[in-house]
Amino acid sequence: MKRDWLINLRKNKNLTQQQVASIAYIDRGFYAQIENGLRDPSIPVAKKIARALSFNAAAFFAELADPFYTALNNSSIIIAHFDLDLRYTWIFYPHSDFNNSDILGKKDTEIKNNSGTIELMKLKSDVIKDGVLIRRNITFPLSNGELYTYDVCGAPIKEDGTIIGGTTVSTDISHLV
Repeated sequence: MKRDWLINLRKNKNLTQQQVASIAYIDRGFYAQIENGLRDPSIPVAKKIARALSFNAAAFFAELADPFYTALNNSSIIIAHFDLDLRYTWIFYPHSDFNNSDILGKKDTEIKNNSGTIELMKLKSDVIKDGVLIRRNITFPLSNGELYTYDVCGAPIKEDGTIIGGTTVSTDISHLV
């Protein structure tokens, strides 16, 4: 199955297949096969491509975590990773109207700019700045006038002791508010 999310990430960075392949130290033809879903990368190759395009390599293996996704698919939980620029590098959001691949590489306010997304970006920024777990309730206004409130827990992601981004887990608590 063609990896449209990977193609979108590459194009959002204005890179050619050759440029990504060069940065990741792999053959352009092999990279093209990975984009087109004809080949799967090994874990080391997935990590190289992920570094080149600034996303989490777990995105390549999401379909392999079927029991995990089956358990969460009907839940009201959103799980996401973001980089130091607050751009999504991986996301799980089971809502049927939501295309996860359109989110990678974007900030919340590039997806929807409202009071909720601004508050979410502030939480993420504080997680990066303070390097600690932060938990807040954030309300998001929908275009139809409804309000959804999420209990959002953000935490830093560290590699070799250095913060490289963060993660959020958001649970819909609208029915409780």
